[in-house]
Amino acid sequence: MKTAFVYIGAAVAEIAGCFAFWAWLRLDKPVWWLIPGLLSLVLFAYLLTLVGTNAAGRAYAAYGGIYIVASLFWLWVIEHVRPDRWDISGAAFCLIGAAVILLGPRRWT
Repeated sequence: MKTAFVYIGAAVAEIAGCFAFWAWLRLDKPVWWLIPGLLSLVLFAYLLTLVGTNAAGRAYAAYGGIYIVASLFWLWVIEHVRPDRWDISGAAFCLIGAAVILLGPRRWT
């Protein structure tokens, strides 16, 4: 359960940080938007270190599914664009893949 909260927090932090850059460059927001954006990206990187796995790549791969779902939620709630059935179907496939990566049995030799 802790891993799910870490992944959700990391996704929100990453999306918010990247959106700050998007807003500055594409929406003509002031340059000071980069300060909270950078802090948010630092928080994102820190949170991923809290995932209980011995392999960073596996933590990042499993996180990808959560990131995709969170990005579509951001699209809907913040940008007011409702995800369509293809967005939702793709996100479901990604979550299944993330679950396989994260929860699959491992043979430690």
